Amino acid sequence: MKKLVLKHKLNFIDKELSKIKNDNLHRKLQYGKAQGAHITIKKKELINLCSNDYLGIPITKIQTDQLQSSSRLVSGNDESYKKLETILSKHKSQQNSLIFPTGYMANLGSISAIAKKGDLILSDELNHASIIESCKLSGAKISIYKHNDMKDLSKKIKTDAKNKFIITEGIFSMDGDMSSLKEITEIAQKTNAITIVDDAHGDFVVGSDGKGTPNHLKVAKKIDLYISSLSKGLGSFGGYVSSQNNVIDMCINKSKSFIYTSALPSFLVEHSIKRIQSNRELQQKKLHNNVDKLSKGLKSIGYEINSKSQIIPIIVGKEKTAMEFGNYLLKNGIFAQPIRYPTVAKNQARLRISVTAWLKQSDIEESLRVFEKGFKKFF
Repeated sequence: MKKLVLKHKLNFIDKELSKIKNDNLHRKLQYGKAQGAHITIKKKELINLCSNDYLGIPITKIQTDQLQSSSRLVSGNDESYKKLETILSKHKSQQNSLIFPTGYMANLGSISAIAKKGDLILSDELNHASIIESCKLSGAKISIYKHNDMKDLSKKIKTDAKNKFIITEGIFSMDGDMSSLKEITEIAQKTNAITIVDDAHGDFVVGSDGKGTPNHLKVAKKIDLYISSLSKGLGSFGGYVSSQNNVIDMCINKSKSFIYTSALPSFLVEHSIKRIQSNRELQQKKLHNNVDKLSKGLKSIGYEINSKSQIIPIIVGKEKTAMEFGNYLLKNGIFAQPIRYPTVAKNQARLRISVTAWLKQSDIEESLRVFEKGFKKFF
């Protein structure tokens, strides 16, 4: 008599996982310990070219008092929040700011709170997943314009709508290029559109005193709503929105990712304050020098480098080749993760290098030595 084998109700997931693996798109977590310019994985010390801690602000001591309370609308609204939000409002020259637990949640909550059915959202095709999801949640009509293509934007913005929103990143997270904000703000002024910038990768990194990409491009006063991160250039944790008072009031009352979640622990808020008040200018100079050295070095090897920011993509193309290149780097002491679909388009797989101020001259020289050998092997 045959033994009856019962199938688990969740076994259908295995079929999809098999397809992901066959397409060279399967992801696995790698556990490591990051310390400055290096990361240790499986007892092997590697040069870390994946970190978003761009400024590499020296570690500040954290005093952990109360770890958690509740939602900010209940009893989690520690006094430190007001202090940081005041600093961030000044940082962005806006009336008010609101801190969210993450940058993803800031995008998710703010866009869906102010855009609604009957409105039109014009979103750059390379915008972050959090922007894409928030646009869907809003109920507004979504029109995707070609990346940084102002002719396409000008054409698509002519659609009738109650309110029009142009949403773009400041520095694009996978290509490292800057948004055409000068032209975007000109189009917005002509069409009475609202300009929203997610500047997670430009904030604290570029512009006067690290005020971000719009400041760097001299259009800061023309941005209606800023969304950003405290977890990248600043090297802390959290996300925030800066705009005029009524936008912040609406977020407090309508943003589900703000209302229905626990507040950030106050010690992390205090941590952000300390890092904002640190010598960021010195770290900015270190970062920009490192970007210049690594970019020029990669170009001299033969890599096609178009980015002028701290995000330097090396386009490989095929997902399998990107995986092989990533493994080669890992074996040779470099941690630079392959980026594949759906994060980027199919056959646009890449190694995404994140430059930080942590890197020393010796780290850059060793990285270039390994990348030179990699160029001969994979290109």
